[in-house]
Amino acid sequence: RVKNDSCKSTADLMSAYVSKEAGFGVPKEGWRICLAHVFKEKRKPFQAKDVSLSNMWEHIGLGIRYLRWWYKKTQVEKKAPFIDMFHALPLRQIYGAPLGGIGGGTITRGWRGEFCRWQLNPGMYHYKTVMADQFTVCLRRGGQTVYQQVLSVEHPSTLQGWNWGYCGEYAFYHALYPRAWTVYHLPGQNVTLTCRQISPVIPHDYKDSSLPVAVFIWDIENKNDYALEVSIMFTMVNGSGHKDDSTGGHWNEPFHLEKEGKALSGVLLHHCTAVNPYTLCISAREKVSHQTAFSPSGTCSGLWSDLMTDGRLDSPSGSSPPTQKGEKVAAALAVGCSVPAHGHNDVEFCLAWDMPLITFGSRERKHVRRYTRYFGSKGEASPSLSHYALTHYKEWERRIEEWQSPILQDSSLPSWYKSALFNELYFVADGGTVWTELAEDADVSGGVRSEDGGLPAQPDVIKEYGRFAYLEGQEYRMYNTYDVHFYASFALIMLWPKLALSVQYDIAGSVVQQDLTERLHLMSGMYSPVKTKNVVPHDIGDPDDEPWHRLNAYLIHDTAGWKDLNLKFVLQVYRDFHITQDNQYLKDMWPICQAVMESEIKFDLDGDGLIENSGYADQTYDGWTVTGPSAYCGGLWLASLCVMCKMARLVDTEKTYQHYKDILDRGSAAFDKLLWNGKYYNYDSSGKYHSNSVMSDQCAGHWFLKASAFGDEDYQAFPKEKIQSSLKSIFDLNVMAFAGGQMGAVNGMRPEGVPDRSSVQSDEVWIGVVYGLAATMIHEGMREEGMHTAEGCYRTVWERLGMAFQTPEAYCEKNIYRSLAYMRPLSIWAMQLALNMTQKDQAPTTGDSDEVGT
Repeated sequence: RVKNDSCKSTADLMSAYVSKEAGFGVPKEGWRICLAHVFKEKRKPFQAKDVSLSNMWEHIGLGIRYLRWWYKKTQVEKKAPFIDMFHALPLRQIYGAPLGGIGGGTITRGWRGEFCRWQLNPGMYHYKTVMADQFTVCLRRGGQTVYQQVLSVEHPSTLQGWNWGYCGEYAFYHALYPRAWTVYHLPGQNVTLTCRQISPVIPHDYKDSSLPVAVFIWDIENKNDYALEVSIMFTMVNGSGHKDDSTGGHWNEPFHLEKEGKALSGVLLHHCTAVNPYTLCISAREKVSHQTAFSPSGTCSGLWSDLMTDGRLDSPSGSSPPTQKGEKVAAALAVGCSVPAHGHNDVEFCLAWDMPLITFGSRERKHVRRYTRYFGSKGEASPSLSHYALTHYKEWERRIEEWQSPILQDSSLPSWYKSALFNELYFVADGGTVWTELAEDADVSGGVRSEDGGLPAQPDVIKEYGRFAYLEGQEYRMYNTYDVHFYASFALIMLWPKLALSVQYDIAGSVVQQDLTERLHLMSGMYSPVKTKNVVPHDIGDPDDEPWHRLNAYLIHDTAGWKDLNLKFVLQVYRDFHITQDNQYLKDMWPICQAVMESEIKFDLDGDGLIENSGYADQTYDGWTVTGPSAYCGGLWLASLCVMCKMARLVDTEKTYQHYKDILDRGSAAFDKLLWNGKYYNYDSSGKYHSNSVMSDQCAGHWFLKASAFGDEDYQAFPKEKIQSSLKSIFDLNVMAFAGGQMGAVNGMRPEGVPDRSSVQSDEVWIGVVYGLAATMIHEGMREEGMHTAEGCYRTVWERLGMAFQTPEAYCEKNIYRSLAYMRPLSIWAMQLALNMTQKDQAPTTGDSDEVGT
């Protein structure tokens, strides 16, 4: 019953491809699409009109308060709201793998070849296709140009002197992040080009992975009986299509660099804005010619003719004059090579950008990006970055293949999973990510020192590996949103564990802080303190303000309403310790864990060991006020007590252990009595209509225990037979009884087999939650069901809805999606951890076994 036509949707993406050319070195696994493909389904973002009348009535106060706040933010303060409910991003089914490493900004090249999404200013996105940013091919034979074509399917109104309109049926795109391939068969020319883009995103690498660079390798296959001279031209505008491209003062200059016996030439594009200026750099190593400056606004026939004359550009010396206001400037680079008959050759390009010092929206202070540790912070690093990239990309690829190959070659894993696992990692770099050095005067402890139950002012892991932050989503502009990071953090702890620990130290330092300033909270309409002591903040701030110094940017709920955050902190602390075995980390975090757990105990109103009044926690869907213990928060609470018992045995006294063990024993009994219905755990114990709904994420606490290698004999908070019965109920109802079993697990399902529509989010599918659910199933020996559950999300997002490299937070069965490019789907790495652990359990006891992917 869990069979799926695994080839049908993939074949549909390639159905328009008429060529038989497979390209040069393109892997089998990954996401593949013909450049002529058109997605049939066009979805719209969630808007106020999509709220049912019953739910709208319940949220009318929120709507009024939000409107007032939105008006003040946009019209008075002239700022972008961190959630803009009036201007949700429309679905553009165009995005490909982003360019660049982690934390230095990103540029996205779409699957049809466009440079179309820009995140150079930290955390702030600009969605603009810059039409002049292109690759062009020139073929010459016997001293004559026989073919010259912009490798774009577009027909723009500008640059009419160029030959546009490449036939998309002869090309396809293939992504396996952090690399991507575009294969162009040139009609009538017997030539195939394969453009391979490489970004330095490499697990456990904390130097090269921080670099703001990408390399393009063009492999050229000549199947003719005669040799050809082939040139590839790379054109780039000085800017990103933003209005500041026309502010004036920008200028370009050619450069040549010889270093370590290897030469490099290119053009520097200096973008001289008042805030966060940067330099773009296009470069290559051999047979390079350039055009320092041209206008991307006219026909630009001169540049076209220049290339067509001899396959080279004029290569003028000297810098271009600064642009005038209203004027734009671009640069071009051409690289040529000879390709013998029935032979092959390649050319290389590098794109780099250097914005070493960044300020966020408040402009209060300057932060220094991570890569400057190795390349300097004076804004002069572009040539050196480019030289380093072009001389090291082969080593990057070797290490990427060494990391990915064991998974790609595992025949027991389905192809869709291999694509999803690596391609969802795009968000680690393209999630508005910033990675900065710790300032010499910084104090991340929150003012409470180690001897007083706090942290070091500058923990060693942050001093050595820097500070890291990524957005909840490109539309939900909050850094390190902790309830969502709970899911996404599996990618970091498995692949860049030092960054995961760095985030934990930052969060821990904020726990002990307090800000008693009264602030209106939009959901309740009540005033409460911005931040209370011993409570984990929702997030660490908005990039349009000042991250790390503006806690809890979220205004929907107050800090007391996010009780699951404390529990998620405790669970992550132990999981991270289990994976890293970092004893100093555990010692530092232990007093913080105690403080947040003791702040939770006060919600055990009747002394039964189970916290109540769980509030608007993350997975208690908006609109449901929980008035008693819930499966979600109650389960997280019991799991947190389990790990507190285990940590107490490691770092504290038997008395502390007995304290938490007593609460656990009482809480487990109460949880079972109040919520277990014989098949699954009820949503909550309120007795309301939705009380016995089947919640897809009801086993989240148990999932973290399994991910932390808790065995069946450890702290029986969740009896195995009840967890497996719950998972079976979820699979039967939330997965198979929803959308024909082909769209993943709906958040809430009624026991009679219809989606729960009593709130605005209960009938949504949350992709990241589904991946976590699938991981739980794998841990419990339900691998086939887990894979089928997750496959529904991948097929829906990547192959049916055209949401590649912008996986949303949620979609409904029909018509609607919510919050494009969201953090939580990184939780697919929890599936890989579950697979690693089950394979290790099944491995022979003699010899060592590799933990694949970690």
